[in-house]
Amino acid sequence: MKSPHKIVLAYSGGLDTSIIVHWLKQRYEGCEVHAYCGDVGQGPEELEGLAEKAAAAGAASCRIADLRREWLTDFVWPCVRALAVYEGRYLLGTSMARPILAKGQVEYAHEIGADAVAHGCTGKGNDQVRFELAYQALAPDLQVLAPWREWDIKSREDALEYADRHEITVTASRTKIYSRDRNLWHISHEGGDLESPAATPPADVWTLTADPRRAPDEPEEVRLSFEAGTPTALDGVTLPPEELLATLNTISGAHGVGRADICENRLVGMKSRGVYETPGGTVILEAARSLRALTMERDTVRLCEKLMLDYGDLVYTGRWFHPARAALDAFFRDAAKYVTGEVRVRLFKGRATATACESAASLYSEDLATFGDSADFDQRDSRGFVKLYGIPGALAARMQP
Repeated sequence: MKSPHKIVLAYSGGLDTSIIVHWLKQRYEGCEVHAYCGDVGQGPEELEGLAEKAAAAGAASCRIADLRREWLTDFVWPCVRALAVYEGRYLLGTSMARPILAKGQVEYAHEIGADAVAHGCTGKGNDQVRFELAYQALAPDLQVLAPWREWDIKSREDALEYADRHEITVTASRTKIYSRDRNLWHISHEGGDLESPAATPPADVWTLTADPRRAPDEPEEVRLSFEAGTPTALDGVTLPPEELLATLNTISGAHGVGRADICENRLVGMKSRGVYETPGGTVILEAARSLRALTMERDTVRLCEKLMLDYGDLVYTGRWFHPARAALDAFFRDAAKYVTGEVRVRLFKGRATATACESAASLYSEDLATFGDSADFDQRDSRGFVKLYGIPGALAARMQP
């Protein structure tokens, strides 16, 4: 492997990437390390002073790019159209963000003439795959550096000792050592006490959601509007996607909506315990599912349910730029073309429950569904239908008792 001259590091300002700037400069003498941070809604507490922090660690530059609208429009909303969930519970917050971060990092690398990209993902995690598959798809010419797979640092405690030894300022500590990833869609918490599935998450873990037991004693209702499976308005007001989601996060988080404590199967093989908060996303998916049920015909709904598992797996495992995901995205976009309307969702004590749904494209017919007299349905027609529908089972019962 040739020694790189100019490296662009996917930079968050956290413990790992802070020490990686210093480590890369020590490892590859004379190289420039440039930091790239994509803003996908981490919040000002993570972004303020980030460029100065990168410079203090030795970075030659730090690009902070606002990716929020592009991310929601081109990465998150496609997953909403697919109602994509991994293993029934994980709403893919980190999985959806990594591809656009890698894309922005590659674009910056090409802009400044870098010959390598680097990331701070561990060899045990999913994110190394998500970043590197994106690099392979978008910039196979760039060398890929993954310090966690090369250096002798074995734990976060080791990383903290490295930071202390080289006087690198970091926010993590030995007493509060959670690994967190935050964006507009969610925040994840891992590490520390959470590594034991037998341990109840401490109260200080939660940051976006109120304790459901202490949430308001009166429910609150929100109205979400969709066009072709994409959320467009909140309570009748059309909003840019980043404002819509941020507002919904605040409202639903106050009611304790969106908590999940999951033992999931990582791509690399082991199980991992993750604690997630996805307040606004939980409400959006609840509303989208109800609207889809109202506006999409039965066979397409069932096909969507089957293909969602494949779509969610492609996203979780970092294959965003894979042809299969693009092909499935085209299917879901077409399938959702009539998923337009408004859904009311009640927020109460940690739950988001769709209570009413309406759409000009509704396939619900009160005349057909009524228990009363129906002009469009003759119940006598069902006799032959039931008999024909039961032929396979009736034949098996007679011939194979």
